Amino acid sequence: MNDYDVRVVKTTGEFTRHSHPETDEFFLVLRGSLTIRMEAGDVMLGPGQLYVVPRGVPHQPVSADGAEVLLIEPSETVNTGDTPSELTAERRHV
Repeated sequence: MNDYDVRVVKTTGEFTRHSHPETDEFFLVLRGSLTIRMEAGDVMLGPGQLYVVPRGVPHQPVSADGAEVLLIEPSETVNTGDTPSELTAERRHV
């Protein structure tokens, strides 16, 4: 949508700690619970709750029991930001 992706992801466990120097990152929890670990303190989200991580802020999404999360971010955004790992998703252009 207008050079942005609307992504629904299923997550369980700890994701790579990373940041996105060029963009904010929008998280909306659809099911389950998600904790976003940050230096300034953790943000805990349940269904229907959202949080926007400001650009450049290191963060680590964590969900012990699993969550379904809607993300909105620029299409060129790499899921692991500035910290490539085995969890880096290949970008698909449709």
